[in-house]
Amino acid sequence: MTLKTIARLAGVLMLSAGLAGCMDVTAEIDVTSETTGKATTIMTMGAEFYPMIKQMAEAGGEEAAAASADAFCKDEGDVLTENADGSATCTSVKEGDLTAITSDDDGPNEDTTFTVVSPGVVRVAFKTGEMKNQVTQGEEDAQTAAMMKAYFEGHNATIRIKGKKIIETNMTKIGDNTAETVIPFTDLLDGKADLPDELFAVVDTR
Repeated sequence: MTLKTIARLAGVLMLSAGLAGCMDVTAEIDVTSETTGKATTIMTMGAEFYPMIKQMAEAGGEEAAAASADAFCKDEGDVLTENADGSATCTSVKEGDLTAITSDDDGPNEDTTFTVVSPGVVRVAFKTGEMKNQVTQGEEDAQTAAMMKAYFEGHNATIRIKGKKIIETNMTKIGDNTAETVIPFTDLLDGKADLPDELFAVVDTR
C-alpha cells in the first residue's frame, strides 16, 4: 500500500478487522528539507492471519481476489516479505515533496501539516481526531467490539517523525533525530488512548 492519511490509518484497519487482524503498523516520515522527505509505511500481519489471506488469493475467484486486494500489500509500489514464522511484512516507501508523499487518493491530506517555522526548520503535525472517530464508528455492537479487541490485543500503530534533529515534540523523543508515539489498538477501541488533538515534532533539517 502507499502511505495514505497517516492519522486515519489505525481507524481504517479497525474497520477491516476481519482481514487486517493481528497486525502492527508503523507510519514514518523522514523530513530531509523544508519541502522534501521520505514516507515509509510498514505493516506486519501475524502468522494467525497471513496464511489464510494467501490461501484465499491462491484459490482464485472474484471474492477471493477482492478480499486479498483489499486486505494486504496489493497497492502499486508495495513490497511483500514473507517471514520465517509465517507472518508477512508489507513495506511502502515514497520520496519527494512532503505534501505529495502524504496525499491520499482524494488529494492533499488535511490531517497532516508541514509548516516552515524558520529556515531549514519544519513543524510536522498529525491531527488525531479523525483516527479516534473512525474507530468509534466501527464499533457497531458489544459483540463486534469484543471480537475486534481479541484480534488486536498486543498490536500497535506507531507514528514516527525523523529528521537531522528534533528540536521540540509532544511525542516520545528517541535520541536526537526521532520522535514517535506507539498507540495500542485496544486502547483506541476502548476509548482509552491518551492522545492530544495533534501529534507534532519540530525538525531541524540543516
